[in-house]
Amino acid sequence: MTATDMAGAPAQAGVGVDRLFGAGAHFAQMKRRRHPSMRPYVLGAKAKVEIFDLVKTDDQLKKAKAALAALSRDGKTVLFVGGKREVSDIVRDIAQRIAAPFVAGRWLGGTVSNFTEIKKRIDRLADLTGKRESGELAKLYTKLERVFIDREIERLLGRLEGITTLTKRPDAFVIVDTKHEAHATREAKKAGIPVIALMSSDCDLKDAAYPIVMNDASRDAVKLVLGELATAYESGRKA
Repeated sequence: MTATDMAGAPAQAGVGVDRLFGAGAHFAQMKRRRHPSMRPYVLGAKAKVEIFDLVKTDDQLKKAKAALAALSRDGKTVLFVGGKREVSDIVRDIAQRIAAPFVAGRWLGGTVSNFTEIKKRIDRLADLTGKRESGELAKLYTKLERVFIDREIERLLGRLEGITTLTKRPDAFVIVDTKHEAHATREAKKAGIPVIALMSSDCDLKDAAYPIVMNDASRDAVKLVLGELATAYESGRKA
């Protein structure tokens, strides 16, 4: 694929590259926003927007899928993270499809670095919701007290949505946009947890063990790539 091919289908594109191109995965950021580490993945520019080399992206995606399949075979826990408004619902849906934990909103500081405290909150939520469903709360507390408990449950649900099944720190992350999810990325790196990341040209390639350089703001592109990653995870589980 050359710079002159950007307006149409990529030259010498296989089936893999075609599907990425069709979803708009080739659009990067403007040159002035490009992180230096991303230069090898940029082919050129069209209307001031740089264009990714999708052959390289497709190769990265294959490696990421192989890594996820291996994690699944070994029974490892993968946490999906993506709170950007454009893609948060996709992150939630894909993670729920494979029963994986997720953060599709604001990252809760300490989710990894202070997991002991986070686990206490998860256990507290499980205890309160269990007692409410069994009717035990009605026997032990007044109506006013139950109102405050209900508020606590809703507050905990809002903060812990997607990670209530975590019993330990995750073994790997799938992050959409490491720049936007800087806090999650930093906690993962500090803990030595590998990151598989969908990342545009404004991200630092070093933030991911398995980078997938692509348009991380396109709903179609993110849905396509996350869907393929989820399918790889499912295949590993079956194996």
